[in-house]
Amino acid sequence: MVPDVSTGSRTRGLLSYLFGPGRRDEHTDPHIVAAFAMPGLPDPGRAPLDQHHQLLDQLADYLDQPVRAREHRRGQKVPQHVWHCPVRTAPGDRYLTDAEWAEVARRIVHTTGIAPDGDDKGCRWIAVRHADDHIHIMATTVREDGRRPRNKRDGQRAQAECRKIEKELGLRQLNSGDHTAAPMPTSAEQAKAQRTGHQQTAKEWLQEQAQAVAAAVRDEQEYFSTLTALGIQVRYRIGPESGDVIGYSLARPGDVNAQGEPVYFGGSKLSPDLSINRLRERLAAQQPTTPARGTAEPDRWRQAETTLRESARFAYQDQHHPDVPDVDALDAVVQAQAAAFGELLHTAALTAPAHTRAELRAAATAFNRATRSKVRAEHQQAAALRTAAKQLLHTAGVQRVVRGGQRRVLRPLRTRGLRGLAGRGDRTAGDAEALLGDQDQLVQHLADVGGALRALEQRHQTRGHQQQAHAAQQSLVHLRTAYRQMAEPVIADLTRRTPTPKTTDRLAAQVQVAVPDHAQRILADPSWPALATALAQAESSGQPPRRALTEAAQQRELTTADRPAEVLLWRLRNATADRIDQRTQAARARTGSRTTPTSAPTTPAVPTAAKTANDPARRR
Repeated sequence: MVPDVSTGSRTRGLLSYLFGPGRRDEHTDPHIVAAFAMPGLPDPGRAPLDQHHQLLDQLADYLDQPVRAREHRRGQKVPQHVWHCPVRTAPGDRYLTDAEWAEVARRIVHTTGIAPDGDDKGCRWIAVRHADDHIHIMATTVREDGRRPRNKRDGQRAQAECRKIEKELGLRQLNSGDHTAAPMPTSAEQAKAQRTGHQQTAKEWLQEQAQAVAAAVRDEQEYFSTLTALGIQVRYRIGPESGDVIGYSLARPGDVNAQGEPVYFGGSKLSPDLSINRLRERLAAQQPTTPARGTAEPDRWRQAETTLRESARFAYQDQHHPDVPDVDALDAVVQAQAAAFGELLHTAALTAPAHTRAELRAAATAFNRATRSKVRAEHQQAAALRTAAKQLLHTAGVQRVVRGGQRRVLRPLRTRGLRGLAGRGDRTAGDAEALLGDQDQLVQHLADVGGALRALEQRHQTRGHQQQAHAAQQSLVHLRTAYRQMAEPVIADLTRRTPTPKTTDRLAAQVQVAVPDHAQRILADPSWPALATALAQAESSGQPPRRALTEAAQQRELTTADRPAEVLLWRLRNATADRIDQRTQAARARTGSRTTPTSAPTTPAVPTAAKTANDPARRR
């Protein structure tokens, strides 16, 4: 059951909407189910059509009488005197009768301070029902004694009362909030999105784009230049004394008001973690990502997996970590790991093949809620995970940087939005073989992501963070869908190429010896035939099956794995691919040493005159 408190200044206008046909003729049988004084109260919804507008006027005047009296006495207009609170049941809830809705309305106006029980001087209010699943409570916020009601924090109080009502009426019990969620779009914003043909409101779209950009960029300047390249208008708030940027607002391309001006939303209004200060904390908490000149580029996927396992270890941890002095500090570390993990999900969405991006984006968007709580994150503790996530983008070769003066712009973002970052997924069939190794790593990465998500979900549950736990669970659902989209074609191909029964039985015996604690589950896993093929491939590459299985099983525990054969499958494929790559590089190196002259390259001689002219000893 969801209440939504708002205020306004037009009593007659709101009544016209409540008793009217609705914006799309969705209002059926509008009528009053409860009010501050039912006997004699005009009900425009049940009156003859020729009396409808007259009764609307009468009802508006009746509700506004205390407001007019206060204005006459004080000589000034009462601001925002219309209080409005729709209350809606969750999809799938049972039908509530008018009497039940009336009781809901009385409890809401009581708990919010609009009209406390037993207080004859409370505000005037009515509850209108014009659909099966919700009512609208409307009040004028001047009491009969001329005072304003004590309704501070009315939205929070209404939410708390609805949680009690859900339990008592046997309705779906929603998660209690902790006031860390991003602001929900208003009904006006939703209506505007429908009129303009957008699936998301401007606020939701901007939030999603800003979160994804923040996960991809490495500094504040790149953050704003990338948003600009996406066509998003940026307006800065400048400190009057320092001249520094102390805030910013964003406007969606083409989103304007009645005057044709862009509609801006502040970063903190889009999401608390997008405020300029929180953004700077996140961007500062990362390690240098450019390898030293002459050094080999590290395996970014392997680095991401290693740091991800460290993140899961923090989330699973029940005892104090030796480096963390107390529980509050440990919570700050886990909160930082969760925030960096959210950026890793955005990175996975940007680097994934095209057919999986929708689910991965949905997972990243859902997990944004799981990263927000009242615990202040110690972002430096998650610098390794955040850095690994951003290095994946640079390793993929999708962040083609264009330097113009001191500004850097990600070229793909100019025409294709953030989806342009995922260029690898748009490769032609000729590039499929080159992509296969990266895709296998991404699949294993998703399997490890699932473990970390479960750990974070459990931690939120133990701390009573219901909304965050639900967000983590929803993210896991999307990730599992993305995983299946990527894994099933590969598993099906490996299953078709299963070795002979004799070889398969021999490999099954190796499983019994290498991982005896999990052998029964592995051999009963539907993916065992595909794993047998992977074991045979590992053996062909020179890796004994028993040792390959032992090393794969030691990478991370298998107890929590739903399908342990699949987990081992991806680890084996990556290990086999690594061995083949190492041998290929070694062969190239040997070939190069036989064909390339061993003499050192000659250094161009420096002209004597130039050398003399530049000799520091000659400078005085």
